[in-house]
Amino acid sequence: MIKGILIDFGGTIDSDGIHWFNAFREGYSVVQDMPEDVLREAYVYAERTLGRNQIITPDYSFCKTLQTKIVLQTQFLNSKGILFTKQDTVLDYCYNKVVKHIETVSGPALEKLALRYPMVLVTNFYGNMHTVLKEFGLERLFRDVIESAVVGVRKPDPEIFRLGVKALGLKPEETVMIGDSPDKDIIPAQSVGCHTIWLRNQSWSDISCQPDQKTATLGTVPNVAVLRQN
Repeated sequence: MIKGILIDFGGTIDSDGIHWFNAFREGYSVVQDMPEDVLREAYVYAERTLGRNQIITPDYSFCKTLQTKIVLQTQFLNSKGILFTKQDTVLDYCYNKVVKHIETVSGPALEKLALRYPMVLVTNFYGNMHTVLKEFGLERLFRDVIESAVVGVRKPDPEIFRLGVKALGLKPEETVMIGDSPDKDIIPAQSVGCHTIWLRNQSWSDISCQPDQKTATLGTVPNVAVLRQN
């Protein structure tokens, strides 16, 4: 019997299973051809830099977070001899796509789910998730937010999912985890006893998993069978 929901943010709520490397790659392609291997290195460089340094503060919006990442990516590209000056174009493209997706797909889906289930967000983020949720009008839909930078535990550590289950006040088998990453969402959530729904689309890796359900869009989740068990 499903009584509560754990859900990821990046790649799950802000897009339909599209990894952010792929989202940035699409944004860059609008204005300039970019070697994929170098762009991937730029993406990894930016993520690692943000992970090692407290650059993003709790007041950063999602838009400002994206802007910070693009600036770091550009620094890396420039160091490799690739001149890129259209940062604002990439930012506008990526941010507007997220806004439209949340307004038309994930926002309405979360509204429907929140009418039936308590929800807790479980995410690897930078300590500004409450600001981001307010930015998109989503904060009221969640009972709690379990954010890696705040709790000191990152996916795929199963402990972060145990914290999510505890925040719901339920048993693991009474919850379902919804996420886009097989290795960071589905497999570790299953390891603590949660049901799972895999938002499968453009993954970062080729790791496979065996979720209770698969879906191509968060928009269909309110109607999937695993959530009808109650």
